[in-house]
Amino acid sequence: MAKFGRSDDLKGAEFFEVNLHGARFLECDLSGVVMRGIDIQAGDIDSPWLGEVGASLKINGIEVAPYVDAELNRLFPGRADRFAPDPDGLRTAWAAIERTWSALADRVAGMPEGTVDASVGGEWSFAQTQRHLVHATDIWLGRAVLQLEQPLHRFGLPHDSTSLDKSSFAAEPPTYAEVLEARADRVGMVRDYLAAVTPELLDEPRTDPWSPANAVTVRSCLHVILGEEWEHHRFITRDLDTLAG
Repeated sequence: MAKFGRSDDLKGAEFFEVNLHGARFLECDLSGVVMRGIDIQAGDIDSPWLGEVGASLKINGIEVAPYVDAELNRLFPGRADRFAPDPDGLRTAWAAIERTWSALADRVAGMPEGTVDASVGGEWSFAQTQRHLVHATDIWLGRAVLQLEQPLHRFGLPHDSTSLDKSSFAAEPPTYAEVLEARADRVGMVRDYLAAVTPELLDEPRTDPWSPANAVTVRSCLHVILGEEWEHHRFITRDLDTLAG
């Protein structure tokens, strides 16, 4: 089986009458890809960025991104508030996040032993997802908004640790109880911050933690956190449905 990785530059490549049946594209940049006369029956596309403002995806000439976003909002009550512009809206959005994750944790607790560490198709388990959300909070609230010198929890799980100091993280995986404790701490941190945030503070500039040359606002940082929460909730709900089935 042919395998292509980060070092393979296929930008602008043309594939003609190529058999890609059953191929998998993981974390690839397919923006601007043009497909004509293709058989995509039974295909499964997952793109977290389709919900962003201005996102576009056309299938047979029909713009489908707004339909996808609206359907996800219907399936996940509260998701539509993830871009709330004001303090009250953000507090409402975060309260919805807390409710939906609490319900999901209850669901997992009622599933067979070991479910919290089960992976589907190489994706993160429920416990790993919780650890990643701890890390996302540390990056976008702790580092970007609060500008803490050392914001990283040792149980956080980064998506890509190549540019991070690995000494900040625990050498051994934490227990599930430790994961829940870390997660509860970071959820409370966001809740406490939103309880006191003001419209003026939301407009304050900050440095993009992944692109220091770019300026962002406190508001946009909070939007990233909310987006991370909802996308990973969607991912793990999908995988738990698979495990339950």
